[in-house]
Amino acid sequence: MILDTNALSAFADGVSPVVQQIAAADELHVPVIVLGEYRFGIATSRRRRDYEAWLARGRAFWNVLPILEETATHYASIRQQLKKAGGPLPANDVWIAALARQHDLPVLSRDAHFDAVPGLTRLSWP
Repeated sequence: MILDTNALSAFADGVSPVVQQIAAADELHVPVIVLGEYRFGIATSRRRRDYEAWLARGRAFWNVLPILEETATHYASIRQQLKKAGGPLPANDVWIAALARQHDLPVLSRDAHFDAVPGLTRLSWP
């Protein structure tokens, strides 16, 4: 499973349904894009030190997915498909979707716009 930024944030905050889904996952992956978004988000947080410490501890539990040339091919394909369908996604989310398709993994996210990506499975929580 790949975590989107909102899922990583919910995991850090101990949101029970997210923690349960992550605990049940065979594999856990965090795209480098998500790490960037998360670090940006915690940079001005009142709990910055807590979140940075959590992130350092959590790093042992997930694999960071880098962007490779193969990822770029999936990115271009997804952008083209979405353009034809008339439904753009935020650029960072297209990269996350590209990594999900590249590795044939579902994305844990509250963002319903991932549902517009052909061949992508989105998981969510209540």
